Amino acid sequence: MKSLASDNFSGVHPDILQAVIDANVGHEFAYGYDRYTEKAVEMFRERLGDVDVFFVSTGTGANVLGLKAIMRSYDAVLCPETAHINTNECGAVESIVGCHIIAIPTKDGKISVDDIRRYLHLLGDEHHAQPKVISISQPTELGTLYTTKEIKSLSEFAHKHGMYLHMDGARISNAAATMGMSFKEFTTDAGVDVLSFGGTKNGMMMGEAVIFFDRALSRNFKYIRKQGTQLASKMRFISAQFIAFLKDDLYLKNAAHANKMAKMLAEGIKDIPRIKIVQEVQTNAVFAIVPSEYIPELQENYFFCVVDENISLVRWMCSFDTTEEDVKGFVSLLKGVVV
Repeated sequence: MKSLASDNFSGVHPDILQAVIDANVGHEFAYGYDRYTEKAVEMFRERLGDVDVFFVSTGTGANVLGLKAIMRSYDAVLCPETAHINTNECGAVESIVGCHIIAIPTKDGKISVDDIRRYLHLLGDEHHAQPKVISISQPTELGTLYTTKEIKSLSEFAHKHGMYLHMDGARISNAAATMGMSFKEFTTDAGVDVLSFGGTKNGMMMGEAVIFFDRALSRNFKYIRKQGTQLASKMRFISAQFIAFLKDDLYLKNAAHANKMAKMLAEGIKDIPRIKIVQEVQTNAVFAIVPSEYIPELQENYFFCVVDENISLVRWMCSFDTTEEDVKGFVSLLKGVVV
């Protein structure tokens, strides 16, 4: 049974698995002092400019430690209420960084300068956590995208008021595929300060990167990463994956295919009267309202998640290995069940 629950459910792309096997030869220096890590960092710098790159194992680790590097315990991070750091990281930001999260309501997973502006009155008031970081996800947890103009607007506003812009890029390759842009155009050039660059959801076995665009911000990050239990001893096996991931634009091919399958799914169900797609399908996610009485039967054949039982909102995620046959089979099932 293929799953539409999450792109975390998919396996590892064969090229990336082969890269791990190829790296499994002889001895290499541990803790990132190996030739694979050096090469992977070089490849990121070719794409993003003069950045600092640190590899970690998980997306939560990337987000939490990236924020810890630029925040104090009395600071606040402002983010959409749907943000992964607010909903699906088990309070890790609050626990490890010790900071406050200000979660902002949003209809499409995106926040704007106007949303942030109303919290500026907190600056300088010792009775309140100090707004220090704006955190956005690209794409958002609802599959929507910020335009480059919107990202620049947020970064300029943040910098004007002594704040930073953090980007959760767990699915950043899916964003790049839809936007038809290089990573640099909507990160480096748009004023992002710290980026969590994801690979796991797009064909890698494991591994994320924390990227600092101002290298002064990463001055103590090697200690933060070690203390945060995210320093892999055999880092070459994470780095080798990123080499394969970036080589020959494999990341882009994987993401573009996943996005295409989501579009195909959305197109296939748009005329089913009792199913309502509630967010624009811009990447590899389809959010829809499905009458609750049909969900158990559908999940017997294709597992997926119900993200809001109150309104019967479901999420269907496509992966690099989702096939047209998978999509057609699910669409056929929907048309036969939802009447």
